[in-house]
Amino acid sequence: MKEYMPETAARMAESLMKRNGLLTARWSYDYGVVWRGMEALHALTGEQRWFDYIRDAMDTFVGEDGSIRDYNFDAFNLDYVCNGRQLLYLYKKTGEEKYRKAADMLREQLRHQPRTSDGGFWHKKCYPYQMWLDGLHMQAPFYTEYCLMTGDDEGVRDAAKQLMLACEHTFEPKTGLNHHAWDESCAQLWSDPETGRAAHAWGRAVGWYMLGLADVLELLPENHPCFADLRAIFERLAKRMLEVRDGGVWLQVMDCPGREGNYRESSGSCLMVCAMLKMARLGYIPGEIGVAAKESFRAVQREFVWQMRDGTMFLAKTCHGAGLGGRPDSYRDGSYAYYISEAVGSYDLKGTGAYIQAAVEYEMCTGA
Repeated sequence: MKEYMPETAARMAESLMKRNGLLTARWSYDYGVVWRGMEALHALTGEQRWFDYIRDAMDTFVGEDGSIRDYNFDAFNLDYVCNGRQLLYLYKKTGEEKYRKAADMLREQLRHQPRTSDGGFWHKKCYPYQMWLDGLHMQAPFYTEYCLMTGDDEGVRDAAKQLMLACEHTFEPKTGLNHHAWDESCAQLWSDPETGRAAHAWGRAVGWYMLGLADVLELLPENHPCFADLRAIFERLAKRMLEVRDGGVWLQVMDCPGREGNYRESSGSCLMVCAMLKMARLGYIPGEIGVAAKESFRAVQREFVWQMRDGTMFLAKTCHGAGLGGRPDSYRDGSYAYYISEAVGSYDLKGTGAYIQAAVEYEMCTGA
């Protein structure tokens, strides 16, 4: 059994840079997950290389006029908003207007984002009337940070509302878990015809939601009217997640423990651990949850973190992607069989980025 490996945030980040170089191929949310890890490393260590890695990549996307290469406003895709955190980060660090202008465009998307009847953002224009847990990580932290920066409290409250609505609509009383998504129209084959909920609790979707919620709580002043309700949601969710751990980490399909084909999955585990460690560091959850989260981080290392002969590290057992609906010829029906059929592998950017973030939080919590 592996013992805790120190300074793995930096070692994993160095390994990722060696394998992938700058992340410049497309405007993609998984890049943002990696860049958030680099932000955390820069804050932890003060080393310029982590900041430069983000800026050098983002400068291949952002024009002097604030335009963003490969970004499609009219798709109303919440995934496109995720990298807005780096735009705000670079604007605050450098004062360069191009980053603010690009962030303004993402904020404008949210002003026009299609909504459910009670005000929840559609996940994408091509997924009408649907809220996915994934989308809360993609938009809520950026939305909150932008609106706090501009003094737009109505926007801050709306960001909090998105988190509350998603939690309410995806909660399944029978399992006590939040399932992957909700379809207000109940028109999708994956949605329950009465409740609109997806059939299963996908681990990474819950991880996305938890880290999005934790990032918003980190940004919000404690005296903000929305803070207490959001903190209570997080504590309830964290306690339930600790009850459904498997070997200290989390399953691909959390409501189906022991079912043939289910497996321990790394990216969802890293996202949940990161979220709980962050809330423990801020003092927003009971101490015993923080202690359990540290145990789970060490379990993540034992289960998923490996080293190549050249010394580079990698994260294994990451589900490459899972969604719901889509084209009729490749429709994702949200069944158990679907979730366990998606490809699993190593070196995945979003899993690796989530691990780097979790490792930084562990080092901050423990002084490791």
